[in-house]
Amino acid sequence: MLTSLDSGTVLISPENAELRPERTICITGHREKAILPYKDDPENIHLTRAVVRLMLYRYIDMAIEKGYTDFFSGLADGTDLWAAEYVLLKKQSNEDIRLIGAMPFLRHSRFFRKDVRSLLCDVEKNADCIVLLNSDPSVVYGKNGRPGTDADLYKVRNYYMADNSAAVLAFFDERNPRSGTAQTVNYALKQGKKVRSFGLSDVYHLMDEAGVSFRDIGRIVKGLDNIF
Repeated sequence: MLTSLDSGTVLISPENAELRPERTICITGHREKAILPYKDDPENIHLTRAVVRLMLYRYIDMAIEKGYTDFFSGLADGTDLWAAEYVLLKKQSNEDIRLIGAMPFLRHSRFFRKDVRSLLCDVEKNADCIVLLNSDPSVVYGKNGRPGTDADLYKVRNYYMADNSAAVLAFFDERNPRSGTAQTVNYALKQGKKVRSFGLSDVYHLMDEAGVSFRDIGRIVKGLDNIF
């Protein structure tokens, strides 16, 4: 039996995961470092990240309103863990909601900051299950010795989530076409999955409209039409 190196949570194989693809959303998105501040002003970085999270939460609410109950998180920093944290919050008031973590390999979090690792532990402990896609305990990103091996670690995770979901929710910056998020979105589209996304241009547009008032931004986001 394998357990998480961070939380001690029992990990299950893909073959043993009890999934409900027709009710499942795959959530994918960029890591925190990929979020550029509004107007390229470093002083706006915290507000910019907050607006990304606010839009992500609204899109999750939209999915729930349309009957989706199960949510995949790839357990990376940024979008993945922010979404997982919010799904767990919604789960407290809706017993039908399930959070499924998709762990690419055991040592995936070795470069996470302390605060991100702490969030990861909370997510793993409270998720309905954590699926481990590569069970080789010796695998370390960047040290696997074969061309393409590292990229494949995340590709397998990304494709697994998309294959076992009815729709994909993405925080996707089209200016970053080589990202894992782009890979997931493009694969899902080829498989005929429903894809709903927003990007930094949408975030900046909101901030243009509402200024730097987080309350006004929140009011606009709350009023967005359901796109699912």
